[in-house]
Amino acid sequence: MTPLEAIDQHCKQLRLTSLAQVVPETVTLAQQQEWSLESFLLYLLEQEVTRRQQRRIERYLRQAQLPPGKTLDHFDQQRLPLRIRRQIPWLVQGEFINQAENILIFGQPGTGKTHLASALAFEWVQRGFPILFMPTFKLVDGLLRAKRDYELERELKRLDRFQVVILDDIGYVQQSREEMEVLFTFLAERYERRSVVITSNLVFSKWDQIFKDPLTTAAAIDRVVHHSRIIEFGSDMSSVRAEQAAQRQRLEPDQDTPDLTQPKQN
Repeated sequence: MTPLEAIDQHCKQLRLTSLAQVVPETVTLAQQQEWSLESFLLYLLEQEVTRRQQRRIERYLRQAQLPPGKTLDHFDQQRLPLRIRRQIPWLVQGEFINQAENILIFGQPGTGKTHLASALAFEWVQRGFPILFMPTFKLVDGLLRAKRDYELERELKRLDRFQVVILDDIGYVQQSREEMEVLFTFLAERYERRSVVITSNLVFSKWDQIFKDPLTTAAAIDRVVHHSRIIEFGSDMSSVRAEQAAQRQRLEPDQDTPDLTQPKQN
């Protein structure tokens, strides 16, 4: 067995897979450029660390279940009020996540709440934060099924692995008391330990439609508002989907207008 083969074998035993892949070419490069032993070792370790980070980010992206295409590159920030645009660089850094703070995004349907939440989540994943994006009704359904199977505690622990859980469209959860209870349990479990991002078209005064009971509603609001930043799109923002539909309609040919390039039929 040659020294390179032995190095490769040891690397695989130690699960240094990326290092094993780059050793041969790195040895050649180091000989050509007359690297010191310190530079040679540093380069190898940097390759291992970098590729591990890349694999972790790829795994986090798969786990996050983000809607495809909803990134900041595809988000028209000029539509947002200036007060919100100024917050985006701070939000992107994700400093609030280490403080277990929450982000609450309010706005009318179609104004881009989901897109903004997803775009921010994509940036947080790039910075090494495990994120889960989920429509609220799906998360509630999963919690409810776990409760029926006596697995609620295990499911809450699984969700606890994510530093941020994004509850999209919480305003559409208006169902049974049992579903309300598992949602409240989830929020209470994460209180001051993990971050929650919530998008909603319902202002707090209407959250009794979600939690039914006034005391439970007040307690839920207290937990999500404490240590949180609230982003309000404002009632003056129009629907993105409505604007896109209108634009498509303008670009479509008018079917009532005769095509003068075609000969008339007798």
